[in-house]
Amino acid sequence: MNLPALPPLSLYVHLPWCIRKCPYCDFNSHEMRAGADAEAEQQRYVDALLADLEASLPLVWGRPVISVFIGGGTPSLFAPERIERLIEGVRARLPLAPGCEITLEANPGTFERERFAAFRAAGVTRLSVGVQSFDDAHLKAIGRVHDGAQARAALQEAARAFDTFNLDLMYALPGQTLAELEQDVRTALSFAPPHLSIYHLTIEPNTVFAKYPPRLPEEDVAWDMLDRITELTGAAGLERYEVSAYARAGHRCVHNLNYWQFGDYLGIGAGAHGKLSFAHRVLRQVRHRLPERYMQQALAGDAVASHHEVTPGDLPFEFMLNALRLKDGFALSEFSARTGLPAERVRAALRQAEDQGWLEPGGAGLRPTARGFDFLSDLQQLFLPPG
Repeated sequence: MNLPALPPLSLYVHLPWCIRKCPYCDFNSHEMRAGADAEAEQQRYVDALLADLEASLPLVWGRPVISVFIGGGTPSLFAPERIERLIEGVRARLPLAPGCEITLEANPGTFERERFAAFRAAGVTRLSVGVQSFDDAHLKAIGRVHDGAQARAALQEAARAFDTFNLDLMYALPGQTLAELEQDVRTALSFAPPHLSIYHLTIEPNTVFAKYPPRLPEEDVAWDMLDRITELTGAAGLERYEVSAYARAGHRCVHNLNYWQFGDYLGIGAGAHGKLSFAHRVLRQVRHRLPERYMQQALAGDAVASHHEVTPGDLPFEFMLNALRLKDGFALSEFSARTGLPAERVRAALRQAEDQGWLEPGGAGLRPTARGFDFLSDLQQLFLPPG
């Protein structure tokens, strides 16, 4: 492989604590201790993040950062002054591009909502609010710690404090009907969100729901829900630009777009993953997973638990796993620019995808059809390495 130029670079920062872990969640999240211990732990964790970033600088030296995403966990549990110190520390170490998008994930709980304006003052430019549902019974069924009234109040505050924000919903929840899903979407749209992410609830391994599976809507009902979501969001002026993402003009998520376009990202924090490109190789890293272990190792200058180079044989699948999620698709020139491989490496699979009706010409390249979105996993698997 031979990259003609390095792709855009983002920074992902993982803050791993929550009030309570949701039964569907397979992210690296842990329940936060209360009281003075929590404050000291937050302070030490930010110290560890900045030490981790400092040690990583030789890998990204001089490269501008187009977006920063502070995810979790529940980052809004961190005090605004901790978030401000983190952002200032990032700015002191990395050249942030003009207008760099800085996103913070937030819960709708009253405690977090009262901090929204302070997060904006700390340097956050975009809030991502994890509503999931406005229905109290469904929120209880999926283990959320907020209720519908708190979700509504949080969105009002997000709209007041931020020029742009994202609203997260889930569908196909335990016992949810099509009418209840429609009510959730209509309520979400009543807040005129600039960006809406809507995810199908899935049962992931090593979660409480995997051990005690809830009764979920039938598959046909879930498909009807997705069709209704697409209709309602389109009528409200939101464009579906990715499998699970809908946005008004000018409000697409820069950070997630960089993932989907196979850009680079440095990941710091407990369990964080990263992907970094060099002229002749692509490197993936994983940080130590447990928060205490991560802090010890990061403060000692050794936060990376494992790393490996992506083989040229795996690059086509890794590129397509991301790019095929985008409604606009990709150009073959982008494939070569991001992987350093000739387009010939994927032409046979692309022809097969077109024959199946999963891809079609669009713009300067190829894009998934509606059928391709419906069979996305099958489409992506066409690009797996042989054997």
